[in-house]
Amino acid sequence: MADASKKMSLVGLTTLVTVNMMGSGIILLPTNMAQLGAVSLLSWVFTAIGSMAIAYCLAQCGVFCTRSGGLSAYTEEAHAKSGFFLCSYLYFLSLAIANVAVAISAVGYMTAFVPWLGSGAIPLCVGTIGLIWLTTIANFGGPKITGKIGAFTVWGVIIPVAGLSIFGWYWFRPEVLMAAWNPNQLPISEAISKAIPLTLWAFLGMESAAQATDAVENPRRNVPLACLFGTLGAAVVYVLSTTVIQGIIPNAELAKSSAPFALVYGSLFGPGVGSVVMALAVMACVGSLLGWQFTLAQTAKMTADQDLFLKLFGKVNAMNAPVIGMTVCALLQTVMALSTISPDAAAQFGRLVSLAAVTNLIPYITALTGLLVIMHKAGVGPAVYTRNMVVLLVAVGYSLYALHACGLEAVMGGTLVLAIGYLLYGFLGQKFTDSASTLKPPAPLSNNGSNATR
Repeated sequence: MADASKKMSLVGLTTLVTVNMMGSGIILLPTNMAQLGAVSLLSWVFTAIGSMAIAYCLAQCGVFCTRSGGLSAYTEEAHAKSGFFLCSYLYFLSLAIANVAVAISAVGYMTAFVPWLGSGAIPLCVGTIGLIWLTTIANFGGPKITGKIGAFTVWGVIIPVAGLSIFGWYWFRPEVLMAAWNPNQLPISEAISKAIPLTLWAFLGMESAAQATDAVENPRRNVPLACLFGTLGAAVVYVLSTTVIQGIIPNAELAKSSAPFALVYGSLFGPGVGSVVMALAVMACVGSLLGWQFTLAQTAKMTADQDLFLKLFGKVNAMNAPVIGMTVCALLQTVMALSTISPDAAAQFGRLVSLAAVTNLIPYITALTGLLVIMHKAGVGPAVYTRNMVVLLVAVGYSLYALHACGLEAVMGGTLVLAIGYLLYGFLGQKFTDSASTLKPPAPLSNNGSNATR
């Protein structure tokens, strides 16, 4: 048994959860939310509550189900082997889509240093694909190098965003926020719904907390608390930063920016500081993309190890990096970048975020329903069962609402890839069928043409 003194504390795990979520999720959000108006800030209330409920339930899954596989393993508890495959398949696609969106965020901030990248659809696409391949190749060195780089670069976004959340209020002007409140004159319910995919995007990755159970002191207590506190901490920073920025920069200017945080720092402290923030944001996005590229490849490897993905995804090099799988993932993301090509980084980002949210929400829902079976197997007491059930209903309710809010196009796209997933599993399912339980031939017909016996 590992020395308890070497395990992670509640404070350490909470910090880890917050850092994992923040990454690059906030980088382009102010621009997309400004296009809806400051009224979109109300969606943070629903997303923060829903995300904390999801994070808590996934943490409970991790506490009572110690199998490897994360979301897919929890799903299999309730939905058998096909559930494992479909959850992994959709989560894999959601990560691939999200990685393209992160690459677009980085390129949006890079335009200040390389203006050509922002001169049209082709340059933006070239920059995005180039960044995808750069971070893929950088991962060939294995997880140790990836972890060290990611732990350092993530602070490039956390420091300026958290700093603005605290000190930006000195320059905040309520009249600027009110002028930006609802420029499109949308009904409040519609504005909130349209912003849900954007705010949910910022919380994707909260499921990572449950993966650290083995390295945490008193995991049954600290993992759920770290999920809640970490998600709440990220929510506070998100709400404060996106609110204060809409009270500093006029809405029309903010809605057109490809680098909103650099814009606000530049307007407050001069273009030199704005350039530094841009450089930090690019660094953070590249580091975040580096980590998520590895997570994407590891998700494929884990599924291949279960004989549910092609074997090539499971092959690793001497540095324990699934190089072939990473290359295939990069090719897939290249196709995604080409298929969503747009001259407007924010518009392309918004479409990808909605689709990523849909393909992530379905695995959330299937994993959450697995908690019911997991608790039954673990024999939890009535108090724990009731508490978790209430939180579970909140989590699933929010997830269903968020699916609806992602819009017809994104939900249709998610439904199509889910249907394709069922077809793919049809070819794989025979591997997991017990030959002794195959269907028996029908009984012979009697003289009167029926199967009835005398």
